[in-house]
Amino acid sequence: MRRLLVVPSVLLALTVASCGGKDDAPAQTVPKAQAQLVRAPKQPGEVVVQGESSPQSHGPFDLHGTYVARFEQYAPEDPSLDFASQTPFVARLDPHAESDDAPGSVELFEQAARTGRVTVRADGRLYLDVEFGDFPYAIRLTPKG
Repeated sequence: MRRLLVVPSVLLALTVASCGGKDDAPAQTVPKAQAQLVRAPKQPGEVVVQGESSPQSHGPFDLHGTYVARFEQYAPEDPSLDFASQTPFVARLDPHAESDDAPGSVELFEQAARTGRVTVRADGRLYLDVEFGDFPYAIRLTPKG
């Protein structure tokens, strides 16, 4: 009976000894990159979404009126990347999730740029569909006073 206790005790001692020593570096946490558009607090009536990849559908959202739509994409691994030479970022408001140019859809962006801005009119329960883009992104729709 005594032998049965010795083997687990030795294994436990070896496991503890192999974990954490003087040479182990503390765990490093890398802060997640974030678009400037999501840093400001969301105001009443605003829609703010973000994503890591496309295609992706957000919503639906109840939209009624005129909105200033802004997007920002970013490259966490290369903050100085020139987006003009990249795949255009394409997003639209659509009555159906993940649909292509359905009746009632509102094109927002089709730009090879880090940021973009457009004023649009939108009425109804709509999804914000991001169809193309190779980088993490954020979109903010702000009701126009």
